[in-house]
Amino acid sequence: MDTLNVDADAPQLRTVARRRRSAFFGLTVLTAASATWMMWSILAANGLNDLDRAGLVLFFVLFLWISTSFWTAIAGFAVRLRGRDPAQLRLPAGAVGALRARTAVIMPIYNEDTARVAAGLESIWASIARLPERAAFDLFILSDTRDSRIGAAEEQTWAELVARHEAAGRIFYRRRPENRGRKAGNIADFITTWGAAYDYAVILDADSIMSGEALRELVRLMEAHPRVGIIQALPLPAGRDTLFARLLQFATRLSSPMLASGLAYWQLGESNYWGHNAIVRVRAFAACCGLPRLPGAAPFGGDILSHDFAEAAFMRRAGWQVWLLPIEHGSWEEIPSNVIDYAARDQRWAQGNIQHLGLLPARGLHWLSRVNLVSGVLSYLASPLWLLELLLSSTVIILQAVHGHRYFLPGSYGLFPRWPHYRDGEIAALLTLTAVVLFLPKILAAVLALRDPALRRGFGGAARLGASVVLEQLFSVLLAPAMMLFHTAFVMATLAGRSVGWHAQERGDRRVGLGEALHRHVWHLLIGVVWGALILKLAPRYTGWLTPVLLGMILSVPLTMLTSSVRLGRWLRRHRLLLTPEETQPPAELAALRRRMEHPGAPVRAPVDQSQVRIPARAPLEMPTQPLRYWSVRAALNGIGQRTETL
Repeated sequence: MDTLNVDADAPQLRTVARRRRSAFFGLTVLTAASATWMMWSILAANGLNDLDRAGLVLFFVLFLWISTSFWTAIAGFAVRLRGRDPAQLRLPAGAVGALRARTAVIMPIYNEDTARVAAGLESIWASIARLPERAAFDLFILSDTRDSRIGAAEEQTWAELVARHEAAGRIFYRRRPENRGRKAGNIADFITTWGAAYDYAVILDADSIMSGEALRELVRLMEAHPRVGIIQALPLPAGRDTLFARLLQFATRLSSPMLASGLAYWQLGESNYWGHNAIVRVRAFAACCGLPRLPGAAPFGGDILSHDFAEAAFMRRAGWQVWLLPIEHGSWEEIPSNVIDYAARDQRWAQGNIQHLGLLPARGLHWLSRVNLVSGVLSYLASPLWLLELLLSSTVIILQAVHGHRYFLPGSYGLFPRWPHYRDGEIAALLTLTAVVLFLPKILAAVLALRDPALRRGFGGAARLGASVVLEQLFSVLLAPAMMLFHTAFVMATLAGRSVGWHAQERGDRRVGLGEALHRHVWHLLIGVVWGALILKLAPRYTGWLTPVLLGMILSVPLTMLTSSVRLGRWLRRHRLLLTPEETQPPAELAALRRRMEHPGAPVRAPVDQSQVRIPARAPLEMPTQPLRYWSVRAALNGIGQRTETL
C-alpha cells in the first residue's frame, strides 16, 4: 500500500486501523502480562501474602501504562525509519494555488505578559504576511483579561500591531466582559459571534508560535479532506533558557516527533486534540463541541476544564475525523521554566483530566476516544499508584528483614525446613525487560537523530547529542520522585473535593529561591528522610534499590533551585549541550520573536479606526450544547431496558 485516501477508502482505513490497533494493544498487554508473570514467579517462590498480591495488581497496571509508551515509540521509530506512513493525512499532488477558504487565527489570552504576547503576534503575522495567500487569514486576539491595566496594554499592543502592518480590518481585538467557561467559553464566544464568516479556525495559546507555511499547510489539508474536523499540529518547545526548561526542550525535541508518529500510526482518524496549535472546521466544531456542564459541584462537576479531549471525543462521536500531524516544522510553544511553575500547570491539568471520568460512560463515544480519556486520567493517577507500589514493596522488604524467613510454617510439624528460593533468572529477566521498556525509546530517538546529518548537527553533533542524552536522563531520574509526590498531592486534593483556581500561567524564565523551594518541597524532603532512615535501619541491604527515589526527594530543594538557573542553562548552551535544532538554526519566526523581546522598538502611535478594526461585523453561528446520555444501571438491573439521561 503506497498511499491510502482517508476520505474515499473508508473501509480500507477501517481495516488498517483494526490491524494496527490489534497489534498495538495486543503487544502492550502481552508485555505487561509477561513482566507481571516474572514478578509473580519471583514472589511466589517463597509464598504470597496479601501485600504481595496487591503489589502484583498495581505492578500490572503500571507496567501496562509504560508499555503503551514503549510500543508507541517502537511504531514511531519504524515509521520514521521508513520515512513515511501510507495511512496518514497528506496533500494530493499539485495542491498549490489560491486558498478557497477563509481562516481565522485566534489567540485566547488571560492576564498574560503583554510584551510576550505582542512579540508572538508580531512574529506570526509577519510570517503570514509573507505568504502569497495572506489575504485568506485574519487574526483575532480574544482577551479574557480581568486586570484593567493589562487590558489597556493589550489594546495599545493591538493598535500598534495594526498600524505597523497596515492591517486594519485584518487584525481584531475583543475583550469579554465576563470570562464564562474559561478558554473553552472564550473560543465558543468567537464562534457564536463571528464563526459564520470563516471556514476554519487555527487555535493558539498565548505562548504559541506558528509559521505562515504551517498554517497554509493545515488549511490545504482541511480543503483536501472534507471529513476531517480537527488536525492537531505537533507543537515543539522552544525559547526558554533555564536549565529545567532546556532539559525538557531537548528531551521533547528529540523524542516527540517519533512518539507523535507512533500515536498517529495507531490512532489514525481517532487522534486527540491538545487545545492549541491545531486547526478546526468551524461549522463542524460549532455543531459538535458545545460543552455541557457536568452535574454536581467542582472539582468533578461544573465546567469541563480540560476541554480539548472532550471536544475531540464529541467531534469523533459526530462522525468527523481527528488527526495528529507528526511533522516537526512551523509549530512551537513555550514551557514552564522551573519545577514549581511546571507543577502548578500540572495541578490544573490533573483536575481537568480526572474530571473526564464523568465523560467515560457517555453514550455514542468512539471506543478510542474513551481510551484517550482514560490515558489522560492515568497520566496523573499513575503517580499515586507508583507511590503506593513503592510503599507496598518497602513494607514487604521491612517485614522480611525484621521477621526473617520462616523456615517452618506456624502449626507445621515437618522434619525439613522451607529453604528460601531465589529466582535469579527471573529477576535478571525482569530487570532487563524493565530497562528496555524505560530506556529504549530514548535510545531509538537518538538513533534517528544520528542517522540524519542535518538533525545530528542541530543537536550539536554525535558526541554532544550522546552527552546530552545522558545528562537529561540523569536529571529526569532525580526530578521524577518530586513530580510523583506533586502529582499524588494533586490527585488526592481533587478526590477530596478541592478545586483549583484559574490563574495566569508563569511563562517567562524565573529563578526559584531557597524560601520558595523549601516551602513547596518541605514534605518531599521529610518523606525522603524518614523513608530512607527506616530502610537504612531496618533493611539496609535494600537501600540501593530505593536510592534514586530517595535521593530525588532529599535533594528536591537544591535540584529545583539549580534547574531554575538561567545562567547554568546558557552556559550549557554555549558548550553545545542540550541543544535543539531550533537553537542551532533558529527558524525565522523564532528569531523574530527573540529579537522583538530583546529590542521592542519604539511604540507606534498612529491612529486606528476603532469602528473598523476592534470589533468586526457579526457573523453569528449557533453552537448548541451537546447532550450527555448515559446507560442507566438501575434500569438495566430492573430489566426495564436501556434509557438515557440528558444533561
